[in-house]
Amino acid sequence: MTADRQVTFGTLHNTLRRRVPELAMDIDTWTRRMMRWHFEPETGSPFWVTRRPSLGFDPLKDIDGFAALELFGLFDKAELRAARARDLRPRGYQDRPFRVFETGGTTGAPCRIVNVTRLAYDVEIYRTVLEARGVTGGDVLAMTPSGPHAYGHFVEGLADSWNGAVYAIDFDPRWVKTALRSGGEAEAYTGHLVDQTLNLLSVERPALLFTTSRLLLELAMRLPRPLHTYGVRAVCTGGTSCTAAEAEFLRQEHLAGLQWIDTYGNTLVGHALQADAVPGEPDVPGGTGCSYHLPPPFAVMKVVDPSDPWRELPVGQRGRVRVTTLLEDLFLPNLLERDSAIRTGPHPWFPWDGVAAVQPFLEDSAGAVEGVY
Repeated sequence: MTADRQVTFGTLHNTLRRRVPELAMDIDTWTRRMMRWHFEPETGSPFWVTRRPSLGFDPLKDIDGFAALELFGLFDKAELRAARARDLRPRGYQDRPFRVFETGGTTGAPCRIVNVTRLAYDVEIYRTVLEARGVTGGDVLAMTPSGPHAYGHFVEGLADSWNGAVYAIDFDPRWVKTALRSGGEAEAYTGHLVDQTLNLLSVERPALLFTTSRLLLELAMRLPRPLHTYGVRAVCTGGTSCTAAEAEFLRQEHLAGLQWIDTYGNTLVGHALQADAVPGEPDVPGGTGCSYHLPPPFAVMKVVDPSDPWRELPVGQRGRVRVTTLLEDLFLPNLLERDSAIRTGPHPWFPWDGVAAVQPFLEDSAGAVEGVY
């Protein structure tokens, strides 16, 4: 994974398609390819192959393009929670090493997925974006969930792509969620995470800091001096959402002299890439000054009417986020996310629709415990 030439935002989309050729594939062609992969007995996972007879349609014959995936209906996460991880691994990958990742358990018991190729895709895409921003290379401080969580493994893979060191902290996000669900507080554990990070910042001087928006706020409040004086050139965040007021506070008070690169997404849907505001265009109300774009054909994100999840809303309207993930490792059709967002149109960097002003979907957040992740 080496740079073949200097990447700029003007060449970003073409560079992504050159480095990850699947990104250049037509969404309908890719959909048909994924149906053959996931439902043919020779290549598909036991999870999907065993479900084929009971679907009421034949994915190999009736799914002629992306729009036809509505035949699957809404995906129920309970099926994923109950699945054995080995049943999720495609038989076409049975001779290749794989890893099991788990979600953070924000809305209930964690979901497990398998990774064979997805992490490599994520690393190549994100590295290309970092190159366009001029911040590739150097050592990395990972103030991120570890253990079974994909975020920490992704950061390690990214640093490996340029032979950088990763300084990771001990971080179990479920500890915080357990404390909050039992009526406790998160301050003590959050302080434990920040203390580890402050020590590493002072001694190791990493070039990149990866963390969550919530922890970035906590860290910023305890920093004795500006973050860029520790050698940090960019902060990369994901996971928890950040309000417009919090984002403005961070930019104005704590992130001067460095870049802040945010993503929207999670373990199941992947990384929706940040696109900066286009000069001259009005800001999205309640947004943080940027939009987020999930790269097709690996995943497609839609903003839908909460009362009718099959009706996509027009650009500029707020609705619930619905995502379909189409990877060799993972097929999840029509998953309703726990977030609402405003639909945005294509961006010069990422010529497909995106979302902005992401916030929890109120009707689905009563049992959610976001914590620090």
